[in-house]
Amino acid sequence: MVNKVILIGRLGKDPEIKTFDNGNSIANFSLATNETYKDRNGEKQDRTDWHNIQVGIPGLVKLVQQYFKKGDVMYLEGKLRTREYEKEGQKRYVTEVQAETIRFLPKPTVSNQEGLSSSSAQTHEANTEDFIASDSPFNDDLPF
Repeated sequence: MVNKVILIGRLGKDPEIKTFDNGNSIANFSLATNETYKDRNGEKQDRTDWHNIQVGIPGLVKLVQQYFKKGDVMYLEGKLRTREYEKEGQKRYVTEVQAETIRFLPKPTVSNQEGLSSSSAQTHEANTEDFIASDSPFNDDLPF
């Protein structure tokens, strides 16, 4: 079984950092992805999807807190997770992406009529392996 999400998009708001009594922190933010397609009539349509992102790996939380803000372009890999909570006596569900790998991407610049081309900014990467101890339960091999 595979639970893998790969997204490239823009942060919809500055990351919100929550720190707990035990010193652990999480970062939450929204990421917008968009696609352009032609409808049945051949007319160009734009569609934006919003994704709830949660970062819980300590080093990645620090990275997000220090370097990302609303409008920045991000590449991320993670897992889909659905959690349940209760509000006003009703059970509610929210699906989030738990980020495991984050890369800085250059902000796209518009070039002529070719659409988007990236600038020459440097790309940086951080992933789970950089922040998880070798005896962590997340380091087990895949079963296939």
